[in-house]
Amino acid sequence: MKSLEELKNKYKEIEIPAELEERVKQSVGRAKKRPGRRQPLKRWTISAAAAAALFVGSVNVSPGFARTFDNIPVLGSIVQVLTGERFTLEETTYHADLKTPEIQGLTNTDLQNSLNEQYLAENKALYEKFKEETGLLEKAGGGHAGIDTGYEVLTDTDQLLSIGRYEEVTAASAATMMHYDTIDKENGILLTLPSLFKDAGYVAVISDYLKAEMMRQMAHDDSLVYFIDGDDTADFRQIDRDQEFYITADHKLVLSFDEYEVAPGYMGVVTFEIPSEILKDQLVGDSYIR
Repeated sequence: MKSLEELKNKYKEIEIPAELEERVKQSVGRAKKRPGRRQPLKRWTISAAAAAALFVGSVNVSPGFARTFDNIPVLGSIVQVLTGERFTLEETTYHADLKTPEIQGLTNTDLQNSLNEQYLAENKALYEKFKEETGLLEKAGGGHAGIDTGYEVLTDTDQLLSIGRYEEVTAASAATMMHYDTIDKENGILLTLPSLFKDAGYVAVISDYLKAEMMRQMAHDDSLVYFIDGDDTADFRQIDRDQEFYITADHKLVLSFDEYEVAPGYMGVVTFEIPSEILKDQLVGDSYIR
């Protein structure tokens, strides 16, 4: 069995070809010329399958639905995301329910296997760590602890698949963390944030926008609080080069911050849709973001 660290390294080292933009444009061009090609499923379009589409839209948007209907395949694509191995523990004061996503149907089977191995290894490691920590709690007199993991399909078009994976930990307090993977299904490529841009200039452009947007939101809503440019070293100053992100069905870039990362815990996981206009001079091309 490969170690978690080896799997993470393999996952991070998946290469993004230099000719990515041209390949994608050619693929899209060829696809548009194919007669009878099925159009991408639009989440809120009423059609003969309206009820099913609305149901799947609810699963993809709502964590509550996602956790209840884990084994529903994604419609509108031959690629599916199902629940694979599941790790559970239910005792009086301890709870664990770790659901492992499993991707099926990618043409790039090496990428598919690498991602699935990564997801499984992460959940196994989290489960073993949880059991170890609850064992220590028992020796110290007991306590309450819980962990839940799962996933949401955020985008599924002919071109893109974006998966959000959540991890919720409950002990003295609760915290939620999110991880995302966005895949170019047509070319079998895992997208990274740096691969979307010409150079690292996007970090400053997006960070400046976010600080202004946080200030704007706080000025309009007293209930919102963001940690920005204060004296605390933990205050937000700029995004990470590989900040968690996903791409929406209408080609918008969304950045995500974990609970407590840029705001108090009561605000939960915070996401921002970045206006494409401010990114156009930074982008490699408009195949993904526009």
